[in-house]
Amino acid sequence: MSAKSLVFCQSFLFVILMHFATFSKLIHHSAAQSGTTGDRLALLAIKSMIKGDPHGLLTSWNHSSTDFCQWQGVTCSLHHQRVTHLNLSNGGLIGTLSPSIGNLSFLSVIQLFNNSFSGEIPPEIGRLFRLRQLRLTYNSFMGNIPATIMNCSNLQFLKLGGNHLVGKIPDAIGSLSMLSILSLPLNILQGGIPPEIGRLFRLRELRLHNNFFTGNIPATIMNCSNLQVLSLGNNNLVGKIPDGIGSLSMLSFLSLDGNILQGGVPPFIANLTLLDTLSLTHCQLGGSFPNLFHRLTNLRRLSMAGNNLIGNIPRCFNNFSVLSGKETNLEGREDTYGSILGLVTLLDLSSNNLSGQIPSELTTLHKLKSLNLSRNQLTGRIPNKIGDMKSLESFDLSVNNLSGELPTSLSGLNFLGTFNVSYNNLIGRIPTGTQIQSFNESSFIGNKLCGAPLSNDCVHADKPDTTSDQKEDGGSHNVDWGLIISIALGFIIGFWGIVVSLMLNRSWRITYFRLMRKLIKV
Repeated sequence: MSAKSLVFCQSFLFVILMHFATFSKLIHHSAAQSGTTGDRLALLAIKSMIKGDPHGLLTSWNHSSTDFCQWQGVTCSLHHQRVTHLNLSNGGLIGTLSPSIGNLSFLSVIQLFNNSFSGEIPPEIGRLFRLRQLRLTYNSFMGNIPATIMNCSNLQFLKLGGNHLVGKIPDAIGSLSMLSILSLPLNILQGGIPPEIGRLFRLRELRLHNNFFTGNIPATIMNCSNLQVLSLGNNNLVGKIPDGIGSLSMLSFLSLDGNILQGGVPPFIANLTLLDTLSLTHCQLGGSFPNLFHRLTNLRRLSMAGNNLIGNIPRCFNNFSVLSGKETNLEGREDTYGSILGLVTLLDLSSNNLSGQIPSELTTLHKLKSLNLSRNQLTGRIPNKIGDMKSLESFDLSVNNLSGELPTSLSGLNFLGTFNVSYNNLIGRIPTGTQIQSFNESSFIGNKLCGAPLSNDCVHADKPDTTSDQKEDGGSHNVDWGLIISIALGFIIGFWGIVVSLMLNRSWRITYFRLMRKLIKV
C-alpha cells in the first residue's frame, strides 16, 4: 500500500470515529435529556396526587419551573442531574403516593415520614434498584407491604412504622442482605416473625413492637450477630425467650413487653453486658427475682412490671437511671440504697407485695425525680429525711399501711408535680407553708390528717394531751377531790376503829400503852 493510500485510510477512519463520537454524544445527551424530563414529569405527577400542603412545601414545584433540581425537597446528582433524594418529611402533606415515584430510577433515598399519606404503598417502588433508604413512618398507609420492595437489593433502611399496614412480613425479607434497620412497629401486621430474618447478617435494629405477631420468637435471630436493638414488645408472641438471644453480644436494647412468654428471666441475660435497657413488663414471667444484674454494668433502665416474680430485690442494682418493677409480685423489702442506686432518677416499685418499712437510706438518692411505692404493704413512718430528695417531681406512697405524721422536711420539696399519700394510717397536721398545699384533697384522703388543703382544721389535733403529760411529769396541777375524800374516810374509820377497840378490850389497851412508852423512850 502506497503512502498516499495509507494517509487516505487513516483520514477515513478518523472521520468515521469523529462521526461515531458525535452520534454517541447526541444519543447520550438525548437519553440524559429524556431522563431529566422523565424525572420532572414524575415529580409533577407526585404533586398532583397531594391534595393538602399546609406549609407550602411544594410551592416551587410547578410547570413553569424547569430546574426541578432546585425544587424544595429534591436533591439531584451533580453529573447526571437526576433525582437521587426525595425528602418531604414533616410537611403535613395529605394525599396518596403516586406510582410515578417508580420512574425516578436514580432515587437512593425516600423520606416521607410524618405526613398524612394514605392508600397503599405503590409497588412500583420495587423498580428503584438504587434505593438505600425508604422511610415512610407515621403516615396512614394501608394494605400489605409490597413484595416488590424485596427487589430493592441495596436497601439498608426500611422504616414503615406508624401506619395501618396489614398482612405478613414477606418471606423474601431475607433477600435484603444489605439491610441494617428493619422498623415496622405500630401497624396491624400479623402472622409469625419470618425465620428468614436470621439471614440479615448486617441487621442492627429490629423493631416490630405494637403489632399482632404470633408464634415463637424465631431462634434464627441469634444469627444477627450485629443486632443492637431488639424490640418485639406488645405482640402475641408465646413460648420461652430463645437461648440464642444470649449470644447477641452487641445488644444494647431488649424489649419483649406485653407478650405471653413462659419460664423465668433467663440467666443468659447476664451475658448481654452492653445492655442499656431491659424491658420485660407484663410477660407473665415467673420464678425468683434474678440476681444477675451485677454483670450488666451498662444497664440504666430496667422494667419488669406485671410479672409473677418473687423474692427480695437484689443488692446489685448499682447504677441504674430508671428502675421499674410496677405490678410485679415481689415479696420482701428494699435493700440498702445509699451506695448502690446513686444514679437512679426513677424508682417505681408500685403494685407489688413489698412489706416492711421504707428504708431511710432511700433518702440519699438525691437525683431521684420520681418515687412510686404505692399499692404495697409498707408499714412504719415516712422517713424524716425525705425532704433531702430535692429533685423529686413525683411522690406516691398511696395505698399502704404507713403511720405517724407527715415529716416536716417535705416542705423542702419545691419541684413536686405529683403528690399522693392517700389511704394510709397517717395522722396529724399537713406541713404548712409548702407546695403540698397546692394538691387537692384526694392526695390525702383515707388518713386522719388535718389542715390545708383539707377542709377540717387541726383544733383538736393541736390541743395537748394533758393526761399523758401528767403521767410523764408524775403529778397534776388539778385537784382530785374523789381521792381526797376517800383518804379522809379511810382515816376516820381506821382511827375510831382503834379507839373503840381500846375502850372495850382491856388487854389491847394495856398492850397499846406499853408500846407507846417504849416508842417515847426511844
